Amino acid sequence: MLFGCLVACLLALAPRPAVGQGRAAPAAVRELPALSDSAWGALVLSLSEEGGFFDTDNLISNERSYLHVLGPLRTMQGGAYIGVGPDQSLSYLAAARPVVAFIIDIRRDNLLHHLLLRSLFALSSNRAEYLARLHGRALPENPRAWDDRTIADIIARVESQPIDAAAVRRTRQAIDSLVRALPLPISAADIATIERFHQAFIDQGPALRFNTFGRAPQAYYPTFSDLLVETDMSGRQGSFLVREQDFRWVKQLEAKNLVVPVVGDLSGPTAVKAIGRWLSDRGVGVSQYYTSNVEDYVWRDGNYRAFTANTRALPWTPDGVIIRSYFNRGSRVPGLVAKEGYGSTQLLQPAAAFLRAAEVVTQAGRPTYEAVITAGFIPLR
Repeated sequence: MLFGCLVACLLALAPRPAVGQGRAAPAAVRELPALSDSAWGALVLSLSEEGGFFDTDNLISNERSYLHVLGPLRTMQGGAYIGVGPDQSLSYLAAARPVVAFIIDIRRDNLLHHLLLRSLFALSSNRAEYLARLHGRALPENPRAWDDRTIADIIARVESQPIDAAAVRRTRQAIDSLVRALPLPISAADIATIERFHQAFIDQGPALRFNTFGRAPQAYYPTFSDLLVETDMSGRQGSFLVREQDFRWVKQLEAKNLVVPVVGDLSGPTAVKAIGRWLSDRGVGVSQYYTSNVEDYVWRDGNYRAFTANTRALPWTPDGVIIRSYFNRGSRVPGLVAKEGYGSTQLLQPAAAFLRAAEVVTQAGRPTYEAVITAGFIPLR
């Protein structure tokens, strides 16, 4: 607590450098031209680092609180989005409407996971078709009749249907063709991994939970259906599959090749900085950077200075923010609001406040992770 107070005092007295090493902050650009397939593939390869390991397939999030930041995000339109993980980023895209999104993860398997999701978007005209294909169920006889149905109705249809072997076979063949046609080096092992990921969604349906290797799921881990019907802090549902227009907006961004999966470490040597250079060359600022709880691992591994340097190198918009998930582990951070029964809390912090805190605390002695990530954070309501 004393250290947190010291950080706050130092922040109040410290000069406030511009975000991004004194560069003029770029605007939240409202539109970028679509990328060709070849340009998209070249970009994926040029930005990516060598893959690393994490102890989970990470098929879905374990952050039940992930939508609690949507209220502020809905006011932050345009610019670029950078985020980690599986499909929770798609709900952030639907809320914030960035012009381009980079989904970066240390595991190459996350890139393969997003190739699966990309294919499902290409094959599906609406939410009902998307979830039917994801879970290996027969398509609705009249898909358009489901456009105005609730997400709960669509999930209930999936849960009531048996796995359809013929539908699975057709979807697998279509996904295989789409993935193999991409201008990326896709191996037989990659195809097998994509099929394994898809099979987990088929076998477990909307009851699928986050799981780690060798450890049972925690009691607070949500199911996939829990994540799809989750709400923001005001009680409004907000996943990208709640409203047809949100699904179609993300589908269009995927079709324009402006959702770019990248293999990279947030504290690594090239990927984050390379994304920053690509954006700077086009005058696009970063509006949202979703790090989940990756920084906690980076901190414990002693690589936080590298993470901070990478974050500072990004071309931030003046109101750019970092989105985090904080797992309380029995501790309480003043000001953070956690809903009863949730294992995680979301935190929204202005990038400028984070960069000032990261700079000042190094002058004040050994900081705590909590002191850095809560400096100047935006309260969620």
